[in-house]
Amino acid sequence: VQLQAFGGGLVQAGGSLRLSCAASGRIVYIYSMGWYRQAPGKQRELVATITNGGRTNYTDSVKGRFTISRDNAKNTVDLQMNSLKPEDTAVYYCNAEGVLYSSGLSRYTNDYWGQGTEVTVSS
Repeated sequence: VQLQAFGGGLVQAGGSLRLSCAASGRIVYIYSMGWYRQAPGKQRELVATITNGGRTNYTDSVKGRFTISRDNAKNTVDLQMNSLKPEDTAVYYCNAEGVLYSSGLSRYTNDYWGQGTEVTVSS
């Protein structure tokens, strides 16, 4: 199973970016997909998650500005980021939790991270 993230870049404060992440492999089911971020000198923090059933969770600082969505059939998750602020600058990581996948005749569950994609918001 692999996660591939797209969409980072440089944007001015108040602008928008859309991050996308696609999970590939012999995936049967993914419980939760989401985005985390890590700013320089800080710990990685949750940004937003969404379950297979559509239940969402956002960190307080992005509520009302960011929207997470997913396509269960395609195993993709997107993060629409509006009204970006300089404090949103970070490396954003895609996460898939509770990934049920098949290997041979067996099935396994694991969590996965994508490579980071950098988001820079200039003031």
